[in-house]
Formats: sequence, structure tokens, C-alpha cells
Amino acid sequence: MRSQWQYLLQNLGEWQGSFTRFSPQAEFIEDTPTVVSLAGLNDNKTIRQIVRFLPSNRPAEEKVFEYSSLGKGVLFFENGAFSQGSIQLSPFAEFGAELGLIHGDRRLRLVQLFTPNGKLDKITLIREYLAGTTTPERPPLQVDDLIGKWQGEAVTIYPDWRSPDTYSTQLQIERLGSDRLAQQLTIYSTPENPYQISSTGKITGSLLYFEGSQPDRQMTQVMLLPDGASATCPQQVQLRQAFFLEVGWLVQPNLRQRLIRRYNDKGEWTSLTLVTESK
Repeated sequence: MRSQWQYLLQNLGEWQGSFTRFSPQAEFIEDTPTVVSLAGLNDNKTIRQIVRFLPSNRPAEEKVFEYSSLGKGVLFFENGAFSQGSIQLSPFAEFGAELGLIHGDRRLRLVQLFTPNGKLDKITLIREYLAGTTTPERPPLQVDDLIGKWQGEAVTIYPDWRSPDTYSTQLQIERLGSDRLAQQLTIYSTPENPYQISSTGKITGSLLYFEGSQPDRQMTQVMLLPDGASATCPQQVQLRQAFFLEVGWLVQPNLRQRLIRRYNDKGEWTSLTLVTESK
């Protein structure tokens, strides 16, 4: 079995793209062209990361990082997908995470940040492609792209290094009139006793607002974004209420990836799940 460090190496290369900022209401704020270079040094025992910001209205900026180990807040999957971020929700401290997916020569990353009071504050979508490649970007995600029955395979990994779990999923999404959706997620972690989560949502432009079937589940919003992406998170994170952060990526009309970072009701990061689903 390969190591987390070897999984990180799937991200080596020069990634050209941009950082696009949105408000919590899905309003476009700014787009900054970027070049992110990850190179292996010392027989790939050290990684040098150079991030170049190339805005059109101010001088270019460059940041250089070198590291030879991974922090507590990061986990990688075999294909290079990863998440890094806060390991604990704490009162009066900023909170957030980055979730990254890879498909072929394209990469999609999402950063979700919350204020010290727990309110969703900033969304940054990072769309990238390997230098010298020409795979086109996907169109912006639309509600109708999500409608249907998605059959998935999920892998969950844990920050405490217990063995990964693999299981099947089914996500059914259907319209209820012009401005409502219903979704039902079935998780077959134990085939004889599948677990179901149902919710209904309201469509408001490029935002979907879902309320869970359980009384204590908070409102979750889904933001439909460029390049077939979606950003899912609560509008407010707080202790005594479990929650998750998710990025979705429609890489083909009938193929989607989702990466989910989960926190328990104590605010502790507990797992990271990669779902690959098709319809």
C-alpha cells in the first residue's frame, strides 16, 4: 500500500488556472489568474510549491513553500484527491478547509472559510489544468445536470489512521415543480441495513437550500459554480451540531465526483470521503 506522501505526488506539475472568489450568496467577486508549481526535490522527499498570482490590476505576487512531511489536517486519496483544513471548530477562531479533486489533466479545488462566529464568509473556486494540455473546462453546473439516479462507490479515510471503509451509494434527485427539489441518499455501508437521508430543497438562482429530514439538522446550501462544480456547506457552523463540507465536480455529463469532509457534534474532524458516481 502506498503512503500518503506518495498520494501527494499525484499533484506534481505546473497547474495553470485561476482563483475565483464568490460571496456566500454566490455573487462573483474577482478572478485572479494563477500558476501553481509543485516539484519534487531530493528524490521526491521534499516538495517545493510555488504559487504565482497574476492579477491584471496590480503587481504579480509569488509565494514559495517547501515541506517534507504532512500536517495533521490533511489527507490524500490514491488518485491525488485531498483535503486540508481545520481539525477542530473552536469558538472565536476562523474555520475552514480546502477540498481538491483531480480528473485527468485537470484539477478543481474549493476553499470554504467561516468567520470566528461560524458564519460562511468566503468561497474560492480554483480551476486548473496541467501546462501544455488542452482539455476544456466544463460548463457551469445547472440544476438539471443533477437530476436523476446516481450510483456511486465511496471510500472513507480517517485522520486517526484506522482502515478505510468502502461502500456503495445511491443518490436520487428529482424536481418538485419549478423551484423545489427532493433528494434521497442511500448509503450501503452495511448491505443488509442501508442508511437513508432524505431532504427537500428550494432553488434560488444558483443556490439550493436544503433542510434535512431530522429536526436538528441545520440548513445546508449548495452553490452551483463554473466548471461543473458545486460547493456544499452549512450557512453557519456551530458546536453540538455535526456538519460537513463538500465539493462536487461534474467531470462528464453522467460522471460526478464528490469529496466530503465531516465534523462531529464536538467540532472534531472525523473523516474524509471520496464518492465517484454515475447515472
